[in-house]
Amino acid sequence: MSTPNQRLAVLIDADNTSPKHAGALLEELASYGVASVKRAYGDWTTPQLNGWKSVLNQHAIVPVQQFAYTTGKNSTDSTLIIDAMDLLYSGNLDAFALVSSDSDFTRLATRLRESGMTVYGLGLRKTPASLVAACDRFIYLEVLGSESVPESEDPTSEEAPVPNLQSLLTKAINSASQEDGTVSVSGLGNYLRSVSTSFDPRLYGHSKLSALLQAQGYLTVTGSGSGMQVSLKKRAPAKKAAKKSAAKKQAD
Repeated sequence: MSTPNQRLAVLIDADNTSPKHAGALLEELASYGVASVKRAYGDWTTPQLNGWKSVLNQHAIVPVQQFAYTTGKNSTDSTLIIDAMDLLYSGNLDAFALVSSDSDFTRLATRLRESGMTVYGLGLRKTPASLVAACDRFIYLEVLGSESVPESEDPTSEEAPVPNLQSLLTKAINSASQEDGTVSVSGLGNYLRSVSTSFDPRLYGHSKLSALLQAQGYLTVTGSGSGMQVSLKKRAPAKKAAKKSAAKKQAD
């Protein structure tokens, strides 16, 4: 999905994102391509965005001013969307990174993908499922090692639950494995990302998928490097296990 020379437009909803995540998210995106465009959107006359000002200079992010003309209306969203479409039609980019936890960007993500763009989403775990699913890949800011900061005054906002790992991996291996029950780790990773755009081994405490798989007692991992294979451990047949248990009782 990503190439080292892929040209990215990184569009940040500063009203909805803490500046403490800026360095970590840009470092993450560097593995997906080159950030040819870096812009942050907000009303820079408000004190709420003061924390962003030093970060903008440090990371060469261009601030885009948008005054809040009407109370309760987020005009920043509209400006970011218009800019994204202008950049799309310029034809100079390969992918977009939308940094926000706001579901208002769901349609933008799908529209960019309809035009052949790869779309990366970055936001907090409270991000609505609609935006997560609309991106080719969604990365939660909490797993990037940056300090997590409460960014919503809504006390009812909740983090998305982390999917049950054993259930997720079992289904994935059963679906993606060959006739012998094995699947390459890289193939499994591609399958997992195709069924869950937000899948990330860092959500489960491991920096790499291979390390996550090796830590699961119900899996068998063989080989190394690009030849690493994974399969589900075979369970003893129920009848055989029952006979073994009965024989042990008689011996006692």
